[in-house]
Amino acid sequence: MSMQDKFQHLYAVISGQRFLKKQGLGNEVPFFICPFKPEESVDMERLCHQLVNRLEQTGVRILQINLYDLSIEILKERDIWNQVLEIEASVSKGQLKELLQGVLDPETHLVPAIADKLADADFDVLFLAGVGEVFPYIRSHNVLNNLQSTAKEKPTVMFFPGNYTHTLETGASLDLFGKLHDDKYYRAFNIFHCEA
Repeated sequence: MSMQDKFQHLYAVISGQRFLKKQGLGNEVPFFICPFKPEESVDMERLCHQLVNRLEQTGVRILQINLYDLSIEILKERDIWNQVLEIEASVSKGQLKELLQGVLDPETHLVPAIADKLADADFDVLFLAGVGEVFPYIRSHNVLNNLQSTAKEKPTVMFFPGNYTHTLETGASLDLFGKLHDDKYYRAFNIFHCEA
C-alpha cells in the first residue's frame, strides 16, 4: 500500500461515524494499531501531521501524544533528566535501561501522565506515536495493557513501526521493527483491516 493509499484509508476510517462512535468492536477496547515499515518512519510522521490537519478541518479533534516526548517531560518533571544525562556515558546499557524502566513504568508513571493529558484535552481520537524511540525501556504492549482502563472512552490509534499480526496458532503479536516477536497483545485492531 502506497503512502497516499494509507493516508486515504486512514482518513476514511478515522473520519467515519462508525469509528468515532466505536461501533462494531464487540465490547473490545477501541484500540487500533497502524503498523508501518520502520524505514517509512519519516514518511509516516509526515503522513500523520497531514492526517491530523485534514481530520481537524472536518471537525475531528486529535490529541497527539509522542511517547518519547512524554518520557522526557516526565523525567524533567521528576528532576531526573539531568541525572540521566550525566550518568548515561558511565553506566552500562542494561543499567540505564533498568533505571528508565523504573522511572517511566507504564503503570505508575507513563499512563497516569497520559491520563492527565486526556483529562485536560477535548478530543475525539488519541494518536500515540514514538513507540520505536522509547524501545526497549517502554514496551508497546505494556502501554496498551495499562491504558485499557484509562483510554477506553475514545478511539486510540498507535502508530507502530513494525508488524501487527493475528494468527490462530500464535495469537496476536506486535513485532517491533519487524524483528522482535515477543509482545503479545490481542485486544487491538489493525486499522488497515477496518472498513471506512
